[in-house]
Amino acid sequence: MNNTKPNINVTPLIDVLLVLLIIFMVIAPIKPTDFKAKIPQESKQDGEPNIHTLIVALNSDYSLRLNTENDLGIVEEPEKLILRLSQIFKERTENRVYSENAELNNDLTEDEKIEKTVFIKAPRTIGYGSVAKVIDAVKLSGANPISLQIDDLE
Repeated sequence: MNNTKPNINVTPLIDVLLVLLIIFMVIAPIKPTDFKAKIPQESKQDGEPNIHTLIVALNSDYSLRLNTENDLGIVEEPEKLILRLSQIFKERTENRVYSENAELNNDLTEDEKIEKTVFIKAPRTIGYGSVAKVIDAVKLSGANPISLQIDDLE
């Protein structure tokens, strides 16, 4: 009788794992992880809001509003909001409406200098998923940066 014990050859498995490790090491730096955020600074104005401020309000009935413009769709169908924001950004590009201090910054491209800041405001009763859908819609329109407006902090 033959008393040989079966054994598992792990060399091919290690080879596959090393190849996968190398692939992930190459892909990881390529993955987009850029998220621009502005830190709030002390207001230098005397209570006057900037005329270029864009506030997307998510109402309790899930309808969307841009500043004083109503009827810009709902959370599930934000196409009207996306079109309106894209139109505003196109007009700002044509009229060269720059962000504060961006005109003097030579490190930015012409498109990055344009004022495209959008604030999103939603009641606390609205779920996070709905707010995330609005953020995605605003991002599709070309807004950058996108900020959340928080009211009635305690």
